[in-house]
Amino acid sequence: MKSIFYRLTVWILLLVVWLLLISSIQLQEVIAGVVISLLIVLMPLPNLSVFRYIRYTPKRILYSIIFLGVFLWEVFKSNIDVALRVIKPIIPIRPGIVKVKTHLTSPFGRLALANAITLTPGTITVDIIDEYLYIHWISVEAEDVDQATEKIVSNFEKYLEVIFG
Repeated sequence: MKSIFYRLTVWILLLVVWLLLISSIQLQEVIAGVVISLLIVLMPLPNLSVFRYIRYTPKRILYSIIFLGVFLWEVFKSNIDVALRVIKPIIPIRPGIVKVKTHLTSPFGRLALANAITLTPGTITVDIIDEYLYIHWISVEAEDVDQATEKIVSNFEKYLEVIFG
């Protein structure tokens, strides 16, 4: 029964992404999206265990929406920061790899955090070892683990902790 619920959820998510990408509601495109997403969902998958970390509660859904807004805001700020660094005559960068600590225990939560950091311009997650993430930072502002964690991770982590536990 769980498998049906997970597949239905994935089908709806794929269909929503399809509709957002095509930005059109013409009948043939909607039908194509329904068919393609249904084919993807009906493919035999050995295990949909990735969904065991996701629980659908109103609080988690709300925090997911808030996290998306925070993430988009951080991406916007980082894009502006990187663009300003590029157009200056002398590029003010101080690249380096910093170690940050996460309190997330869920592997899926850590993966979401690492991806959020990587998708934010100016930072790339290089490695995850236990509760530590190693981040390449375009302009290292803090070398101490606690300070670097506060600057890079704290905005994302408080929401991901509620979403993924």
